[in-house]
Formats: sequence, C-alpha cells, structure tokens
Amino acid sequence: MMKKLEDYIRSIPDFPEPGIIFRDVTSVLEDADGFKLAVDTMQKLVEDMEIDAVVGAESRGFIFGAPIAYNMGKPFHLIRKKGKLPCETIEQSYDLEYGSATIEMHKNSIKPGQKVLIVDDLIATGGTTEAMIKLVEQLGGVVAGIVVLIELAGLNGRDKIAGYRLDAAITYEGK
Repeated sequence: MMKKLEDYIRSIPDFPEPGIIFRDVTSVLEDADGFKLAVDTMQKLVEDMEIDAVVGAESRGFIFGAPIAYNMGKPFHLIRKKGKLPCETIEQSYDLEYGSATIEMHKNSIKPGQKVLIVDDLIATGGTTEAMIKLVEQLGGVVAGIVVLIELAGLNGRDKIAGYRLDAAITYEGK
C-alpha cells in the first residue's frame, strides 16, 4: 500500500520547547520514496503556474526548490544567510521568534518582470517567506506564488503574505 506524504513526516513532541510539535522533514529526505513524493506533490500544486525562475532559501528551500526548478526547466536562484554569497547582493532583515535575521540574494538573480516561484520546506509565522517576497520584488520580479511542503496554519503565516498565492502539500492546524 502506498504511503501518504504525511506518513513520512516525523512529529516530535515538546521540541524545541514544551507544547511545540516539531514537524521534521529529515524523515522525508531520508526515504527515497518520501523525497520523490514530496517533490512531485509540491510540483503538481504549481504545474498550472506560469514562471520564469524558482528561488529557495537556505537550506531546505534549496533541497525542494532545486529539483522542482530542474524538472520545470527553470533556473534556480539562491537566497542565503547574510555574508554567504560572493557577488553583489541585496538584503532583507526580518523578525524571528527570538531576535532577527537577514537574508540576501545576488543583485543580478531576478530580472525585472520575471515571474518567480518561491519554494520552502515550511511556513510558520511567515517572516522568512515575507522577506523572500520582498527580495524578489526589490529586484523587480513578480511573485507568481509560493509552494511549501508544510504549513503550520496555527501560526498564521498565511496572514503575513495575504494577497500571494500559497500552496502547501501538507497543512497542520496546530502550532
């Protein structure tokens, strides 16, 4: 019997703190069938989308974004933590649960008017996703949509990116 995508996600209670259920994607990646199912499912969600490029954030956005870009015959552009890219960059800071972070992408990654698909493993509060949208738009790109493996709906990340198309392969209602 074929397993569902949810069957490959390992749920770890009380990590990183009591009351949190950590949704672990490493269990998906460590199973060839699970990894294939994850990429295929995410790609199927956006197959109707007209795009010119795919972007993903370090590091799990790379893992899911690169094969989707490859399969769709589109370029893949990296969004990395500040200080990791060698050429001229633009940056965007955003708030985390405890503190803040800054991400960057190469200034020449996206051309004005290009339709861009943003890929990540998970959307929780939406801070990282919102920062990725701002980077793409700062370069003149148009965010065609966002696809994630997991949406933690209880953390309301969708609200932070209202007005943008968000597709999730799996949605968990809790936090």
